[in-house]
Amino acid sequence: MFKGAGFIIVATGILIFFSGANAANAQECNPRAFISVGYGQKSAGVKNTQACLIAAGFNIPYGATGYYGAQTRQAVKDFYNIWYGEWNGNSVGPRGRTFLKSLLQKEIFTEEGMKKFSGEEEFKLYLAKAEQTRDKQQKTFTMGTPTTLSAPMEEKSTLSAPAERVSETTVQVKGIDEPDIVKTDGSRIYFSHTPRYYFRDDEGIRPLPAEESSLEIKSIMPLPLSQSKTKTDIIQAFPPTELKTESSIEAQGNLLLVKEKKTVVIFSGDEILSYNVADPKNPQKKWDVKLGKNTSVEDSRLLNGKIYVVMKKWIDQIKPCGYTLFSTNNAPFILPCPLIYHPTRMIPVDVTFTAAVLNPETGAIESNISFVGSSQDSVIYMSPNALYVTYSYQENPVKIIAPFFKEKGSDLVSPSILSQIEKLQNYEISDSAKIFELETIMTRYLNTLTNDERLRINNELTNRLQDYYEIRKRELEKTAIVKIVSGTETSPVLAITSQGNVPGFPVNQFALDEYNGNLRIATTVGQRGIWFSFGGFWPGNSKSVNDVYVLDGSLKEIGSVKNLGLTERVYSARFIGDRGYLVTFRQIDPFYVLDMTDPRNPAVKGELKIPGYSSYLQPLALNKILGIGQESSQVKASLFDVSDAQNPKEIDKYLLSEGWSEVLSNHRAFLLDEKHQVFFLPGGQGGYIFSYKDDKLKLLKTVSGYSVKRAVFLDDYLYVIAEDKIVVFNENDWTEVNMLELK
Repeated sequence: MFKGAGFIIVATGILIFFSGANAANAQECNPRAFISVGYGQKSAGVKNTQACLIAAGFNIPYGATGYYGAQTRQAVKDFYNIWYGEWNGNSVGPRGRTFLKSLLQKEIFTEEGMKKFSGEEEFKLYLAKAEQTRDKQQKTFTMGTPTTLSAPMEEKSTLSAPAERVSETTVQVKGIDEPDIVKTDGSRIYFSHTPRYYFRDDEGIRPLPAEESSLEIKSIMPLPLSQSKTKTDIIQAFPPTELKTESSIEAQGNLLLVKEKKTVVIFSGDEILSYNVADPKNPQKKWDVKLGKNTSVEDSRLLNGKIYVVMKKWIDQIKPCGYTLFSTNNAPFILPCPLIYHPTRMIPVDVTFTAAVLNPETGAIESNISFVGSSQDSVIYMSPNALYVTYSYQENPVKIIAPFFKEKGSDLVSPSILSQIEKLQNYEISDSAKIFELETIMTRYLNTLTNDERLRINNELTNRLQDYYEIRKRELEKTAIVKIVSGTETSPVLAITSQGNVPGFPVNQFALDEYNGNLRIATTVGQRGIWFSFGGFWPGNSKSVNDVYVLDGSLKEIGSVKNLGLTERVYSARFIGDRGYLVTFRQIDPFYVLDMTDPRNPAVKGELKIPGYSSYLQPLALNKILGIGQESSQVKASLFDVSDAQNPKEIDKYLLSEGWSEVLSNHRAFLLDEKHQVFFLPGGQGGYIFSYKDDKLKLLKTVSGYSVKRAVFLDDYLYVIAEDKIVVFNENDWTEVNMLELK
């Protein structure tokens, strides 16, 4: 449907160069001169709109003629379908002009930047040239578009006044909410049940604990649908004496709660659902977004009443674009090639990312932007200023093989073989084909040698390649970072402003942090080896190191700290103001304190080596950091004093009789109550409430049951939430004040 036209966008305006039929009617597209136009009109305004539609990739076979006919109407229909939904194409109004203008002002042309595909053929050519090394697994994920919505329902509940002190989901950046299975508005708790499983062993059939690795499980089976809770409960929670289930929504998944709109959004598998919960006894479905084939939601955020969603679509080699990314009420959102960005330099890609701004009331996509990338180690981080999407990839090792033979291995091959390897770098073939050709060249050469000589050279290659890899490994393992900014709160038009890369890969979103206009990122380098049929395996874990990089607003490196934790990898990171905290681990837990005051010269100030590791770091108070991790296969809470950056101390620790806690891999399961100086952890056997008063870790309360999931506080009451019950404690004396069974 969409055939891309060749065009160039320059800083002073937009200059379009067309080929074929459009060339005769080529003219300069001027977004500033947009006016409303309609079917049957003939004017300069129509001609300008046509030129800009063509520039944005929407086909008008006869070009910009100035007459608004059937071809223009079809182009307008295709254009509106991207951001608005079904439209007859009979006019382009103020909203359409605004959106078209935003599309035409997003182009980025830099040496190491991003640009859009001109069409499907260019997309396929890019895929052919880029290295394709990953299995094309099929996965699923989504987003939304507009739908007609009835007026908001009036509040019908007679619920008592909400709590004044209300907990929020534990998030990375204050004020930017993240999805989770539990949300609260101070009056109600919204709890989405997770799928349950059971297992069979010598004692019969029992529910599967989270700490399943400690069991000799003979079989794992899902519970029958009649026993599995695939629902979201709406629970009257405050005051605790009135605790009861008011209603349920027959959908399950991570939740976002837009309190001021009385709206719950559920990310449920291949759907995104929205419900009006003004009347908690009768929630009303507002809209439903269905994801396209092989599409899934990578992550989402809630900021200023808007939902930011990042979707991932596995690339179809035959039809890489022009597909339905998602649909709302059977209205498809089709993503054409000319709206997809790609790096200007070739890297291996296997997915298309789409970042979008979703209106939680209508389901409409108010802005979106797409780019290709890799599915490996994707991390989503959002600051108040920008959305960052990362993905990791490996550069073609042939790029350093030629220098290796020239610098370190010229005595191991003949001059003709050395010449062939040097020429291989410039061949117009894919990176994977270059690797195959390199192995063919070397295999043929080794087969000409005697057994004794072949054995000697293989050993020499293995040792020299390993040494050379240590020097050049940062050139092979990369993480790309795409920075996306939006417009105003009322008009959040997304645009890619910069793209950069750093060596290695981040452990999770906490490895990234924006501060004073710069981005800090912690990575592990050298953990992933490369196998050749000659020379053996380039070392992975045994030679890994960890780095911290500081990038400016254009994602250019301005500072770094390198080579932390030799042979280890990053398990957790946290940046707080001018400090950075890093935990690496292999056998012991080096806890690093970084001084980030000068972004161009960050430095390690202190280091503490203790048994075990921390996979989540939580600031508790000034110069106090809590670490949640493991030691000797047990869940461990560690309390660190970092008041002296050069001499950090573990001032207390507590080992649970647990081998697992969801907090180890999901920070949203953690709860901190600073007023009462307590925190909550779910475990495999139950839920745990700790005090950290007076710099001592004390276990105050437990709630038994493997299905304990979360905790929230409302005023001075702590609600511990399990799959089958909610237990409420008075935080002033820790007495149990109520309990609700969930059915």
